Amino acid sequence: MPQPATRACPTGRLRLRYSETLPSEPESAAAARRLMNTATSRWGLEELAEESALVVTELVANAVQHARGEVIRVVVERTAVRTVRVAVADFSRELPRPRAPKDDAEDGRGLFMVAALAADWGTDERRWGKIVWAELAGRG
Repeated sequence: MPQPATRACPTGRLRLRYSETLPSEPESAAAARRLMNTATSRWGLEELAEESALVVTELVANAVQHARGEVIRVVVERTAVRTVRVAVADFSRELPRPRAPKDDAEDGRGLFMVAALAADWGTDERRWGKIVWAELAGRG
């Protein structure tokens, strides 16, 4: 089972984080969901489990489908008492673009779903690729 990594925040508070490097394959979405579930469960944020599983699945699927490279990196971080940030890093510098799929299309709605479920989402560009992230906020 993945173990949490810890690091100090600038405010001195402890920030918990789970991460895993996964093969750039569709099957990695299941491992990313397990990682997400472990994190939300350990942090007592079970109300985020379903939404965060959908979001991480879409981010991983997008990275696997569109990015180069043999691996992706999934990071789940607790950024506030009731907020979780999930990020997927890949080696492609091509930025994700939400697109309007045709009514009968079987795919193409992932980023719209991420935007609908997340409190915020975006992309951080890097020299080596990008990190696509989403923040989910719990109730309370």
